[in-house]
Formats: sequence, structure tokens, C-alpha cells
Amino acid sequence: MNRFIKYFLITIFLTFSSNLLAQEKIAILDLKYVLNESKAGKGAQDFLKNSYNQNIKKFKDIETSLKKEEADLLSKKSVLSKEDYIKKSDSLRKKVIDYQSQRRAAMDKITTQRTESRATLIKSITPILETYIKENNISVVINKAHTLGGQPENDITEVIIDKLNKVLPSLDLK
Repeated sequence: MNRFIKYFLITIFLTFSSNLLAQEKIAILDLKYVLNESKAGKGAQDFLKNSYNQNIKKFKDIETSLKKEEADLLSKKSVLSKEDYIKKSDSLRKKVIDYQSQRRAAMDKITTQRTESRATLIKSITPILETYIKENNISVVINKAHTLGGQPENDITEVIIDKLNKVLPSLDLK
């Protein structure tokens, strides 16, 4: 009799909890895809990529110039007096240090812009997502990167991209 009651209670509990879970609506969002494929995300990526390439080209030219200057200085080492060589060597060293600090600052600026643009995009996605969740009675939104599978009709990525493109068509990066 005691076993029968336990079995009955467990069966009722499992049936009740499975019905509750069946009523829950779960959606999947590919956040990385949203960040990369929205108009604002693509614009930010293009801007940052162009800025990076311009900086690389500029700093390669400076680096080439510094290497040439170093080679010239080394070739004139025996002709120059010790004091002149030390002065020119110190001057070249200062130029190299300045070059390194400029390059580091430029790359840090790009990194900062990338971080800020990502934060702005996520900040813009949050209210859109909250509104969509309320309108469609969604219980949970799971990032697609953390799922093993799911039904394609549960994927709300394209809907969120469309809404984000209307709200935030571009980012103002300078």
C-alpha cells in the first residue's frame, strides 16, 4: 500500500511538472550573428577594419623609415665622431620609442572603440529583446552558442536583427 502511494505521488508530480514545462516557451538567439550581421554591427566592423589597416600601413612606413635610418647610422659609424654617433643613436632610439608608443596608442584606441561599439549594440538589443519577450510570452531566451540543438522556429535571431536595424541603423565611431 505504501509503495502504491509513493508511485502514485511520483507519477502525479512528473505529469504535472511536464505539463508546466510544455507550456513554457523557449527562444534561441544567436547573439554573435546579431552583432556581426546587423547594419550597425557591420558598419562598426568595417570602420574598425579600415582604421586598423590604415594604421598598419602608416606604421609599416614609419618602421621602414626607422630601419633605413638605423642602417645609414651603422654604415656611418666609422666616419662619425663618437659624440655625433651617440647623439644620432640616442635620437634614433627616441624616435623608436615614440613610434612604439604611437602604435600602442592607436591599437588601444581601436580596441576601446570595438569594446564600446559592442557595448552600445548590446545595450540597444536589450530593450528590443525585452519587448519581444513580453509580446510573445517567451519564458527563456538562450544564446545559440550555448545550445546543442533546437527547432528552427524557436530561433528569433532574424526578427531581432530586423528590429535592431530599425532602432539603430549605425554607430557613430570616430
